[in-house]
Amino acid sequence: MFSKNIPDVKLGLVAVSRDCFPIALSEARRKALVETYNGEIYECPVTVENEKDAVRAVEDIRKNDVNALIVFLGNFGPETPETIITRMFGGPVMYIAAAEGDGDLINGRGDAYCGLLNCSYNLGMRHLSAFIPDHAVITADEFTGAVNDFVPLARAVIGIKDLKIITFGPRPQDFFACNAPIKGLYELGVEVEENSELDLLVSFREHAEDPRIDDVCKDMAEEMGEGKYYPDLLKKLAQFELTLLDWAENHKGARKYVAFADKCWPAFPTEFGFEPCYVNSRLASRGIPVACEVDIYGALSEYIGACINEDAVTLLDINNTVPKYIYDEDIKGRFDYKATDLFMGFHCGNTPSCKMCEDRAVKYQLIQNRLLEDGGTPDFTRGTLEGDIAAGEITFYRLQCDSTGTLRAYVAEGEVLPVPTRSFGGIGIFAISEMERFYRNVLVEKRYPHHGAVAFSHCGKVLFNLFKYLGIADIEYNRPVGMLYPKENPFV
Repeated sequence: MFSKNIPDVKLGLVAVSRDCFPIALSEARRKALVETYNGEIYECPVTVENEKDAVRAVEDIRKNDVNALIVFLGNFGPETPETIITRMFGGPVMYIAAAEGDGDLINGRGDAYCGLLNCSYNLGMRHLSAFIPDHAVITADEFTGAVNDFVPLARAVIGIKDLKIITFGPRPQDFFACNAPIKGLYELGVEVEENSELDLLVSFREHAEDPRIDDVCKDMAEEMGEGKYYPDLLKKLAQFELTLLDWAENHKGARKYVAFADKCWPAFPTEFGFEPCYVNSRLASRGIPVACEVDIYGALSEYIGACINEDAVTLLDINNTVPKYIYDEDIKGRFDYKATDLFMGFHCGNTPSCKMCEDRAVKYQLIQNRLLEDGGTPDFTRGTLEGDIAAGEITFYRLQCDSTGTLRAYVAEGEVLPVPTRSFGGIGIFAISEMERFYRNVLVEKRYPHHGAVAFSHCGKVLFNLFKYLGIADIEYNRPVGMLYPKENPFV
């Protein structure tokens, strides 16, 4: 299912050459890159020395369905032709340059180390976005590493430019933190379709006799296992899943990819007859994020992580501190974290089952049960996916447009600890180095909302590079001891 909602990257490689350097040097170095690369890549036969070459190269690249391009300075490179390639191509582009060492330093020296500086300057003058990796002047043996840095970034860029976020309902009362000015979406190239909860309810009712429901019920039962779901609830959940999938297909319009941001309380459970969390988790596991509480930028953040990792993601509240007794009993002395490095990430039940411990099960929303069912036997508050989130590496991050229309982002790598939470919902104990300082000086200081996206790997390097590529000026991260934040009190 991921391939249906996340783009495939087809790489292309084009070499450039400054006319006062041997063109054969750039072409030989291009061929060496292709020979060492262990994946698929289209080698453009046009070596670009002038503007007409650039036009011919881009035409050839497009003809061969390339959607992510690597421009290789095999020697110094021609500043104008090599940079207008990015403007003409229109998709994600990476620039790399050739290190010396494959020939003598008389006729075999290319000076691409120098040329990349001029290339970067020219890209800036043209206001063009391109990816230049941290290790950008490389030998052929280092080419695969550079490509591996570029491909997930390129996949996310392609996905964002062809993404539509579909919403249902306004933000819940007193959840202004999920405020979502669409100006930032348009600046990124994302489309948005805003709908009423009533639109969703009408569509849901139209799916009541959908012949596919039984097959979806069977799939849900197999996913969860006997005793870990409510048999009488499956048909409603399956009906809702089909409603969302059909809406995505029928409303993506000119776009290829879809994410959702849905209102899930307080009216949802009483009118639909269940909580939507488990269904949301199933779609997220297939690369179709469904953000809670109409969190549009949460949905966007989740989609970015899904593109980068080609894996399931989730959206969680930065929810509560870890009690001292849990820290003392299960963490202190076992893990190299202070109590202030920890917090619990929680949501009602939207985390995919593949990212949870084996005891996960479809349950009911305790908070809504108290509010809407007076704490009695749960009925329409059932439908959450609950249990502890599985231990492992994570990256906690968010791309946000604030109330003034400014885009900003944060990235922090950490892990989920293999420690029981003793709590409810989809929840885990998260450990991020210097979390207390990050919480106060980034999340609070810069007024981020309470939702953060979670990718289940360490992918901070790619996320940071992606946000730079997208032109985000303010990108924060959890700074180590000894490195103060701009407004951090140095006397604390």
